[in-house]
Amino acid sequence: MSALDARFRLRVGALDLDIAFRAEPGVTAILGPSGAGKTTVLRCLAGLRRPADAVIHLGDAVWQDDRAGIFVPPHRRGVGYVFQEADLFAHLSVRRNLRYALDRAPEHRVRWDDAVAWLGVGPLLDRAPGRLSGGERQRVAIARALLSSPRLLLMDEPLSALDEVGRRDILPYIAELPARLALPIVYVSHSLTEVARLADHVVWLVDGRIRRAGPPADVLAHPEFAQWLGDAAAVVADAVVQGHDDRFHLTRLDGPWGPMLVRRHGSSEPGRRVRVQIAASDVSVGLARETDTSILNQFAVRVRDVTPTSPSDVLVRLGRDDGPALLARITRRSAHHLALAPGRDVYARVKSVAVLD
Repeated sequence: MSALDARFRLRVGALDLDIAFRAEPGVTAILGPSGAGKTTVLRCLAGLRRPADAVIHLGDAVWQDDRAGIFVPPHRRGVGYVFQEADLFAHLSVRRNLRYALDRAPEHRVRWDDAVAWLGVGPLLDRAPGRLSGGERQRVAIARALLSSPRLLLMDEPLSALDEVGRRDILPYIAELPARLALPIVYVSHSLTEVARLADHVVWLVDGRIRRAGPPADVLAHPEFAQWLGDAAAVVADAVVQGHDDRFHLTRLDGPWGPMLVRRHGSSEPGRRVRVQIAASDVSVGLARETDTSILNQFAVRVRDVTPTSPSDVLVRLGRDDGPALLARITRRSAHHLALAPGRDVYARVKSVAVLD
């Protein structure tokens, strides 16, 4: 399994990109505001833009090294690229669109039957692209990218043109790709939900610079990142299914902050690992465990830091030892009343836990 290593600079108008990151097999999500340079980064990786002072290589294959005078053109890099809008050939059926990619692939690391099955496009093969929904077109576009047998898969906001139903339908297909493909996937998105669900590694890009990079649990819980997200601030963490409460239709999880109860999660078997997301607005803080309450999940944690976010609010980062952090958005008055400060032992009361897997 080969990792991507990229370091380059590029000036585009007023944007001055200065990038250095590593993408292991799995999903590396690039998240940031509009105009931060996310799409430009993908175009540089694909060879569609030529940055300066660049070293880009995938495993032992050097794609660009300016000091050595090396620049490999796009068609020789083995990159699969999925755009915001599915760029299918309108005059070809789905089958012929896919065959076009397969017939031109230098090697066949992804089989036809696998790509068709993984993206669920078998029933669509004889249709014209104009007769597909937005989500169906994107699934075909991803299948076509896979049939080019890429060594690197680039996805540029592939769900941004879809409605909420379309995004919800296609996300499970994308979520399964890392387990099936031993290659780096660089995924650009504006959506925290997509990043929380898919990413193994997060790169936060602001004004052409990487502000933070690391595991989702670390980046999303960082006070600076959470402040940028505002009301959407949330954390993610992995948990393990312990069993089910059939009487109340709940699932028991073993999480990094302790046991938790969530609404029944499908037919998940005990031992299965799932990812959970908890919004900062769904966490309150108390000095003692409550007993007469409707809140199911309360965790004994410690205050790590308290960050003012507005004249009225603060963001409290909570956790156990060096594990993943929880975020609580509370009023400054409440923080003052509870005398919250780093090192204080408290209880985090979690009103809602979303299971993403």
